[in-house]
Amino acid sequence: MTRELSYRDLLESNSFLRNLSDTTYWLCITRTVQESKLFPMNPYMLLSYLNSFYRLPTLLREIDAAVPAEELGDRVREARFKVNTVNAAWGMPTFYLLGREMLLGWGLIRPEDAAEDVHDVLDFTRRFNLSYHRNDGHLTNKEFGDRSQFLPERTLDGFSDQLHGVSAGDRLHTATVKLLAQLSQYAFLAHCECRIGIHNSGPYNWGDNRQLLVRDFFDLSEGDYPWLDGIAVSLPHNNLTIPIVFADTNFRLVDDWASFEAEPGYDAAAIAAVGMYTSDPLTEGYIPVGMDNAEVLAETMEHYRDILAEATADLWKRMATWSREQMIDAGALVYSSVAKDFAHLAGTYRQSDWLELDARAQRFKVLMNDEYARDQLAELVGLLGLPQQKSNPYSMARYSGLNQNMISAVPYSILAGDDYAPTVGDRLSGWSSLEAKTGLWTTSAGRIGIDDYNERVRGFTPAVHDPAFRYLDEEWVKWNHSSPRAADLYRLGRPGGAGEAR
Repeated sequence: MTRELSYRDLLESNSFLRNLSDTTYWLCITRTVQESKLFPMNPYMLLSYLNSFYRLPTLLREIDAAVPAEELGDRVREARFKVNTVNAAWGMPTFYLLGREMLLGWGLIRPEDAAEDVHDVLDFTRRFNLSYHRNDGHLTNKEFGDRSQFLPERTLDGFSDQLHGVSAGDRLHTATVKLLAQLSQYAFLAHCECRIGIHNSGPYNWGDNRQLLVRDFFDLSEGDYPWLDGIAVSLPHNNLTIPIVFADTNFRLVDDWASFEAEPGYDAAAIAAVGMYTSDPLTEGYIPVGMDNAEVLAETMEHYRDILAEATADLWKRMATWSREQMIDAGALVYSSVAKDFAHLAGTYRQSDWLELDARAQRFKVLMNDEYARDQLAELVGLLGLPQQKSNPYSMARYSGLNQNMISAVPYSILAGDDYAPTVGDRLSGWSSLEAKTGLWTTSAGRIGIDDYNERVRGFTPAVHDPAFRYLDEEWVKWNHSSPRAADLYRLGRPGGAGEAR
């Protein structure tokens, strides 16, 4: 059902849209180029943008009706989920807007069309970001000087007490370095050779010229991706979080792609302490994994590395049988489903919503040869050479100084009665060339079916998300740190403080 957009709605949407446009341009020109010798990345990225444009507004409205975006931000702040800085805070709205920009460039829509969809996607993302970044008080990492410090003090206190010290070359140090390498290789491959399954946040001041960087790895076992059915099934966790303390290292940048830069440089020899945790929509925050002592943690890491090494080989063999179309479909679905964990958190997840390419996006697949996709992507996010990306000749964009913007604004003229199509509609149909999912979902409650998973999530509220604690923020703690309520909050909010899965 359509509704009337207000002037405030469009002002807020266009402001956030320009924020994303500027930030994305900076990310694209300053970060390394992503490419693959196996997957047709340019074609699948473009197709993912179109899929996002046609599907995301409908799916976010359903999620928002079940659990408002700002409540989801509170949940995500307390543990690690796929919806994070790179996936939800930046990727979800930007992929959607780039799909819109492609259609504008082709002359298939006008900038005023889908105005309600644009507003709803940006409003959801903005409310999520404000809540997710509540502790640092910024909308994006770029706005915070490329820092990502959303974790509450109570979680960091727990890490401080629980992490195990290491020395370069000892068993735990060696196990950590090898597991991180294996996790990065496996997560990269499982996500069709892109970085969406890896997240970094921080840095946090750890004293004595030390900083904490928190590294996350997602979708490691059977779950949403059908190509992981039967892969890494002996790994008991779908997500792993590894907080790492570095000595004499300054992480001067942790950006909205969750990339980091360090001075004097990332050096494994500088690792001074480490831990390992898991979390998902059914856990009370972070749950320690193998954290009894340093020897147990090292043994656990070594075991997980062996599992993931075998899983990587198995996955290579599976993907080696794929056709070009299957590779394009899988990559496009990885990108366009970056918001899927919102549905898991809300208990509204359906496989067909997130792991099918919309019929309307499928129409453009014939265009996606390597040469066209390469040039289209370069014009879209690098050169900004599409006609509609030009602004008036007197303007100077934030980072380029040119009269070019990656993403086009919504015209305010619709408030004066100009004709426009408010939405692309809410009827979703689609398919993919991939084999259908047949496996279960790996959760902290075991391997379960999706109906059971949704039902469990809908019946679960983490203790620190209860109204008695949800609004006790860092400012309140500063003035009430000696109160019994603060003591209860810190006890429940520590990693492992409120028990395990529900």
